Amino acid sequence: FPYTTLFRSLPDRVFRSVRTGDGAADLQRAVEVLTGPDLAGVVALVAWRSGADELTVATHRGSCVVTAGGHRPLEGEDPLARQDPRALLGTVERAAPELDHYPHAAARLRSAFADADRAPDLAVVHTDAHHWPERGGHLGEHGSLGVLQSRAPLVLAGPGVDPVGPVRGSARTVDVAPTLLALAGLDVPDGLDGVPLAENASATRVLGLLWDGANAAALYEGARSGMLPHVARLIAAGRAYDSGAVAEFPSVTLVNHTCALTGVGPGRHGIVNNAYWDRALQRTVVANDQSTWHTACDLLRPGVRTLWELAGDVRTACVNEPIDRGADYSTFGLVRAAGTSDGARSLHAALPPADGDPHATAEHLGTSDYRWSTQIDALGLQQVLTLYGAPEVPRVAWWNVTLTDAAHHAGGAHSPIATAGLVDSDRRLGVLLDLLDERGLTDGTAILLTADHGMVAADPACTGDWDEALAAAGVRVRDEAYGFLYLD
Repeated sequence: FPYTTLFRSLPDRVFRSVRTGDGAADLQRAVEVLTGPDLAGVVALVAWRSGADELTVATHRGSCVVTAGGHRPLEGEDPLARQDPRALLGTVERAAPELDHYPHAAARLRSAFADADRAPDLAVVHTDAHHWPERGGHLGEHGSLGVLQSRAPLVLAGPGVDPVGPVRGSARTVDVAPTLLALAGLDVPDGLDGVPLAENASATRVLGLLWDGANAAALYEGARSGMLPHVARLIAAGRAYDSGAVAEFPSVTLVNHTCALTGVGPGRHGIVNNAYWDRALQRTVVANDQSTWHTACDLLRPGVRTLWELAGDVRTACVNEPIDRGADYSTFGLVRAAGTSDGARSLHAALPPADGDPHATAEHLGTSDYRWSTQIDALGLQQVLTLYGAPEVPRVAWWNVTLTDAAHHAGGAHSPIATAGLVDSDRRLGVLLDLLDERGLTDGTAILLTADHGMVAADPACTGDWDEALAAAGVRVRDEAYGFLYLD
């Protein structure tokens, strides 16, 4: 394999490690390959544990050390020098900048490596441009530590929220659960990684909406332009953080659904990636899959409590969301009660037809994932309308919307199909908001709208596979979720 002899700027002390023997040598060889110039187009940076309470982060330009106190440069250019959560706001993100920003990088990386049984030996962060369809990638991508793949929208409205509209500010995904508790006037326990973003409001009810994979800039643009009138209605009644909520690393689905609904990072709740190797069990755990969503809470570490458990003795409901343990009503609770081994696939028979859906953009229903997610979200709308049409409505509720993720994956952020996914979801939101108005529930309902991560458009011309390069260099690894490397 023709890679350069590396680390003229990264001497041996970069590789200080708790490993010994062959493990240290494998780690060093892997880092040399991954930070080589031949992979610079697809590898943004790599990170690994280099001490009992220390991580090292490196690129082909330089390295730094991450500790509990933050980070410090080690050699060459500091990979984490740029951490502005407000970087590349708005349409400028379409420029696909060469140098990314990594907001809250130290805390996010430390959490990703905190679970000794499940954390990788080496984490590889894709560049925004990297396109890897042969490994399950899409035109729209997320998962990175970078700001564009990590930045989710965040809108708060209703009791306890001043109606000031767009505001300058940034939050984190782990802030979602404590914020919902505070808006409901419920106790926010000490020891969470997140903090409440509103004062205790004693709202009669609170509703969290997660539009999976929704690009923050596109959602805010749509609200301003009138394309998403119901999102605009929420923003006018509350506030929208211009730099949104930063996802934990990796910025993938189940990791950040769990962060949002527990208030703690992946190193504490235990779901460290959509798939990972569990050293204690000696097997791969596939956490984010239709067949396993209904059992996702079985993966939570002891002592971790969900929003529904933290809410205590109030009525709760959780629609189309796998992190549902403790909810009085849960879509996946119905799946578990049915005793099926098919997981979410068992819902197929209950799904409304996609053709003729009044809220769907018909021209995109020929895309299979768009069609499937249209049906899932139509079923979700049926459920929330039933819940909010009942004599006793839930005090704390949550609705996970899937179409936005499928649509953004299909075309990339700001593509026509991604825009259609936002528009369809806004139409369904409008139906729910109209019901709240009709029943006189709007004034007492606090609403939080967010996502689990951001999304960017990959470059189809930017391809490459680090596993091939590692194999050519004689490094044997187990690569889970294409980025979490476990050394053999």
